[in-house]
Amino acid sequence: MEPSAPRVLLRSLLFSYILSGLLLLAASFALYRFRLKESQVQIAVNLVYLLSCALAGFLMGKGIRKRRFFCGLLAGFSYFLILLAVSFVLNRGLGTDTPRILTTLAFCVGSGIIGGVSS
Repeated sequence: MEPSAPRVLLRSLLFSYILSGLLLLAASFALYRFRLKESQVQIAVNLVYLLSCALAGFLMGKGIRKRRFFCGLLAGFSYFLILLAVSFVLNRGLGTDTPRILTTLAFCVGSGIIGGVSS
């Protein structure tokens, strides 16, 4: 029986958001414990995005087993869309930081593709 693509995507996103939560918890502990600068925290957050989207792409590619490039792209883009939607709701708008949004999109989609292709 062929795996359902939406089900595989949801499972992949669930695991990647669990990983995000754990990594962000570790980053917040490091921020508290070591009094990191904002630039260091931003690097840690970008690493969380990279690792989480790569995991989502990897799991999506393993689950579907076809067109892994597209699976990784879809997983990374879906992760970004959920992140953007939550940020929009919590901040009551997108703000004016378009370069940061586009950078985050590139990180999410790129690492999702890398995860999907490496699966």
